[in-house]
Amino acid sequence: MARIALSKSAQQRERQNLQMYQRFLPSLDLKRRQLMGEQTRAQEALSQAQIQVASLMSDMAGNIPMLANQGIDLEALVGIDSVQLGEENVLGVRLPVLEKVNTRVRDYSLMAKPHWVDAVADRLVQFLELKIQIQAHVERVRLLDHAIRRTTQRVNLFDKVLIPGARRHIQRIQIFLADTERAAVVRSKIAKRRNAQMADQLGTAEGAL
Repeated sequence: MARIALSKSAQQRERQNLQMYQRFLPSLDLKRRQLMGEQTRAQEALSQAQIQVASLMSDMAGNIPMLANQGIDLEALVGIDSVQLGEENVLGVRLPVLEKVNTRVRDYSLMAKPHWVDAVADRLVQFLELKIQIQAHVERVRLLDHAIRRTTQRVNLFDKVLIPGARRHIQRIQIFLADTERAAVVRSKIAKRRNAQMADQLGTAEGAL
């Protein structure tokens, strides 16, 4: 731990540091609370997408029971060609934004496939798009969680370490300077008393002569 200079200039520096820490802390805490609000919204969006996936799967199971027919090959019926991701800067955190999912439906013979395959293809497209959305939401939540933890660490650093430390340093310097000043006053009084005693002794000696 670095030693603190016990001087008026060091005291002034500590006071300036304390003012700076106290000025930064509210803005850091505000950022932390805003990030927490963004994370709540991201979690809600993630939950909503997961509910949509569950609802879609339930709908497919209930309305297209023919999916259980093992004699109909639906493998690779729908696929993803590309995913376009953008980026959003939220309070200094770069978050992914899903812009577009390009899907493809494999060509199939209308004669070889039953009519309900069209409905399955549509549902599978929706399912894939929702799964990609969920991945983007999960990443947003993860990045926001990391940013919140880092900002919270900085808030704690200012609130629990830097500000109390600066106050302790100021108090320590004040005590030292006060003690030094009192010691100087005492020395000055002692010196004056000695000088007076010496003057009296000289005066007495001169009178005796």
